Amino acid sequence: MKNGSARSSTVVFSVTMALVLLLAFGVYASNRMLTHWLLVRNIEQTAALVPSAVVSAGLTDDFYSMLPESAPTGAGLRLKTETGAAEKSDKSIRIPDLQMSEKLLSFMSAALQPSHVVANRFVSLTDIEQGPRFADLLAAAFSKDTKGATYDIRRLGLQTALEQVELKTGPYADVELTWWGKLEAASFLIFPQRDTEGMVRGALVVLLDNTKRIESLSIITLISSGVIAALCLASFLFAAFLLWMRFHDQVKTNRDIEFLAHHDALTGLPNRAVFNARLNESLRLAHAKASNMGVMLIDVDKFKEINDTYGHATGDIFLQIIADRLRAVYSDHLVARLSGDEFAVMIQSVSDVARLTKLASDMLAATKHPCVIDGKEIKISLSIGIARASDGNWRSSRLLHCADLALYRAKHSGRSTFAWYTPEMDADALKRKEIEAGLVKALKFDQFELLFQPQYSLTDNQLKAYESLIRWEHPTKGSISPDIFIPVAEDSGLIEAIGDWVLTRACQEAAGWPDKNLRIAVNVSAAQFMAGETHKKVARALRESGLDPSRLEIEITESLLISNTDAVVETLNQIRDLGVSIAMDDFGTGYSSLSYLSRFPFDKIKIDRSFIHNLGKDAGTDAIVTSIIGLGRSLDVLITAEGVENQEQVTLLRAAGCNLVQGYLFGRPGSVEAHADFMARNDPRPAMAHTKAHGSATQAGEAEAKAQVEATDEDRNEQPQPSVSATG
Repeated sequence: MKNGSARSSTVVFSVTMALVLLLAFGVYASNRMLTHWLLVRNIEQTAALVPSAVVSAGLTDDFYSMLPESAPTGAGLRLKTETGAAEKSDKSIRIPDLQMSEKLLSFMSAALQPSHVVANRFVSLTDIEQGPRFADLLAAAFSKDTKGATYDIRRLGLQTALEQVELKTGPYADVELTWWGKLEAASFLIFPQRDTEGMVRGALVVLLDNTKRIESLSIITLISSGVIAALCLASFLFAAFLLWMRFHDQVKTNRDIEFLAHHDALTGLPNRAVFNARLNESLRLAHAKASNMGVMLIDVDKFKEINDTYGHATGDIFLQIIADRLRAVYSDHLVARLSGDEFAVMIQSVSDVARLTKLASDMLAATKHPCVIDGKEIKISLSIGIARASDGNWRSSRLLHCADLALYRAKHSGRSTFAWYTPEMDADALKRKEIEAGLVKALKFDQFELLFQPQYSLTDNQLKAYESLIRWEHPTKGSISPDIFIPVAEDSGLIEAIGDWVLTRACQEAAGWPDKNLRIAVNVSAAQFMAGETHKKVARALRESGLDPSRLEIEITESLLISNTDAVVETLNQIRDLGVSIAMDDFGTGYSSLSYLSRFPFDKIKIDRSFIHNLGKDAGTDAIVTSIIGLGRSLDVLITAEGVENQEQVTLLRAAGCNLVQGYLFGRPGSVEAHADFMARNDPRPAMAHTKAHGSATQAGEAEAKAQVEATDEDRNEQPQPSVSATG
């Protein structure tokens, strides 16, 4: 690019200089040509007055000396008898010695002022027709007549002038202009002499010295040349301006192209290509010097949500603000933008762990300052992954991969933090890749299984609904917990396909249940929820399965509302318009649940199991659960308690006014048929009724509760996920 710019500059400079020289030559040539034209016209205009002035002065006979005596010449012509022959090499050519009389010469000199008559000769047409030889001899005669004056008669073009005598109607001058533009001071003025029939019989050839005439015309030619020069200069400047505009635009375009080839257009930071090139160079240098260097990958947390909530224009400004803060913190290091919301920092001068950690901490601290765009304060959250090249075996791709693994760990450690790369992360990454590949096959070969966990009413002790929960039975690895494969599905984008499978299968299963009053609850995670699209998928599942919309319940978490409240609320309203109810899952675990209850009228609130687990053991937890239930009753919203495992929890929830309960006490996730068999053998509802009457659990109920609590560790560790694959 630089070589191309240099060549372009050289070409433009050469063209400009050529135009300048051409302009100068044009002005000079126009000056010379104008001077020549003015001199010839001036001499001819002066000479045109001579014949009439001669008649008025009575010098007609002297002026028409060459005409035959038979020709009428007014007062009569007389032929002067001075006839000599100047013989040269060709004796057949004779040069006439006939010249103007002293009186005519004096008159002509006065009439042709400011030119000066140097010499003259009368020549006949017969002489002229002898051609160049005669012209050369006549020029030699004129040289002799000048009596030592320094005129180069041979350069004055006498032959050319004589050849035109029959073509001219009046006196004419022949002024020579040298190839470098100099005007010859001497010139020939020729007066054709015609008889009464208009035929040319001869000519009066006068040699003039035009020095003074040229001087008198110099002012005119100077002014004219100045005007021409000004016009030429104006034209040149205009052309130069157009050329400059063209060149300037091209240079600017080339500069912009060169900048965009190496920088990010939005933030002005170096791009991935520059970063990779500099990283490779720095690694070679570090290897040569046996030194260390570090790389940080920085990702903007939930940037898509910012774009969806505030618009892409605000998102662009947000990225520019982040870029400015990165420059401020890492002012001595290379900062680049690798992709939409991912930045990278290459650190050479600082390589020890403590100082790299300090830089990462400073960057996180810089995100705490308010970020206000169009009057809206947007929280900046960054996740940082750090990797350090500790020996010469590192390659740029490996170093970036390690930093990316550390970044992944930081994002899954709560975000707005940083993490260092450790070798164990490679094994975790390999495991995630295996799970991701397994999920693709599981979708293709239908390896997922849908289980159902019952929900009972504390009002009439009746089974009211089931919550659908996904399980994955790997053909070689056995059962894989949702806690393991759901995060991988969300990161890889497979959660959408898995969620569609759960929704469709749950509706199909529920449509085939004998009891058409039982409802089915399906979890929808924030990762799979698509504003403007999810309601279409729900409608399609209902249509294909034939399930009554009133029997379907969609469970979401408040994290979904945080991402894009307006669009999500609109889609939820569209789902409710289908006749489907909406439940808020894990209520109380977020920091702004009440604000979302005011934004969207939920049909049900599910109390998170973390509160139920400590129910009856902690006064603060009891107060929170009581408040949530009271809030639900005041809003006329059903309340479901998750994770109910003993009769004491049932007693307290019933006393507080809870509507529905769900947990191991009433059945672990399984098939509907298996739960029916369990209920037939171990129905907890009599114990529930007895508890309602006497305030304590029966012995049978306690034994069943104990049996449920003593389930295997694997089952007890299953926790409900905020997604389609939650466990019971």
